[in-house]
Amino acid sequence: MKNFIFISPHFPDSFYRFVVALKKNGFRVLGIGDDPYENLRPELKEALTEYYVCYNMDNFDNEVKAVKYFEDKYGHIDYLESNNEYWLDKDAKLREMFGIITGPIGEEIDFYNHKSLMKLGYLKAGAKVAKYILVSDRESLEKFIEEVDYPVFIKPDHGVGADGTYKIEKPADIDYFFENYDKKVSYICEQFISGNIISFDGICNSKSEVVFCASNFFPPSIADMVHDKKDLFYFSYPYPPKDLEEIGRKVVKAFGVKQRFFHLEFFRLTKPAKGLGEIGDIVPLETNMRPAGGYTPDLINFANSNNVYQIYADVMAFDENRQKDEFEHYYAPVASRRDEFTYLHSDLEILDKYKNHICHHGRYAPVFSGAMGDRFFMAKFKTMEEVEEFRQYTEARA
Repeated sequence: MKNFIFISPHFPDSFYRFVVALKKNGFRVLGIGDDPYENLRPELKEALTEYYVCYNMDNFDNEVKAVKYFEDKYGHIDYLESNNEYWLDKDAKLREMFGIITGPIGEEIDFYNHKSLMKLGYLKAGAKVAKYILVSDRESLEKFIEEVDYPVFIKPDHGVGADGTYKIEKPADIDYFFENYDKKVSYICEQFISGNIISFDGICNSKSEVVFCASNFFPPSIADMVHDKKDLFYFSYPYPPKDLEEIGRKVVKAFGVKQRFFHLEFFRLTKPAKGLGEIGDIVPLETNMRPAGGYTPDLINFANSNNVYQIYADVMAFDENRQKDEFEHYYAPVASRRDEFTYLHSDLEILDKYKNHICHHGRYAPVFSGAMGDRFFMAKFKTMEEVEEFRQYTEARA
């Protein structure tokens, strides 16, 4: 029996489905997390062979002790994964320490989570990338802006989400950046691109072949959602756009991704971008070699009438997708709301009006609320017209 350590299997709370699917496929699943065992949901307790409580997981030594404990008790660890951006660096270090060869280690992980290095993978796949520099001083930044013109966008070279991002539209914004940036963090500055964000999501086998794929449409800027406290609304397509799937498969191959979830972000241009393309063209944004955030894997399930958690477990165990694609596909949107605002239609009215379409609803964990809102409603529809009506109904504020 192969040993699979799943880091933080309780968060997000839907991730227990990974553990259930892995056990179904014959793995001995061992969990390491910071939530007390008694707080785990029954299905997760049932699927885990053993759970090691590690109350301070930011202390790397604690995780080392946990993996060592499992190795001593159950033998060599075959897989170690979290499928969570926050832990990817530590996952790689633990694999390297314990000789686990089924995931990225060492410098390989840098290409997964450093935006400047991601561009090399995109270029290898034949895609054009936005011009950029790593910010070192004011002089070089101003010179770069002279080349590409305002606005530009600055963000941590290694990071996720909208934290620590700066849109530079005028010289005063440069002053603000150098007065407020974290001097311990490396920043990348890119030419600004006007476009909608679309993602190519899926799972690949050990040969970097995509065995399942999907696509999501996101608002133009998560940063604006956070800063302006807008309601997040995005959706999963019934099928990936053909041009996106074509370049997405090439990118997965170029990065050499093996037996992993991937979430590749692109811009669909809404304005021409010098040297990159015309309206409607696709330009790479960044890669994430893990599932999309929050409950997006569930949204993909609703759109595809399938189970990505089981597909992932099938790839881990058999290196192939054993799930049949035999049911109808849908547009699957998620609408979120913020507790601090009053809406024209109540949550109960949404649930009643869309009772034949709502697939899942609830509250986001506090760590997600800044970017994603406090409450969410996931649904599925056959047409984009229905999706737009759903968006307008849920977003209308009193």
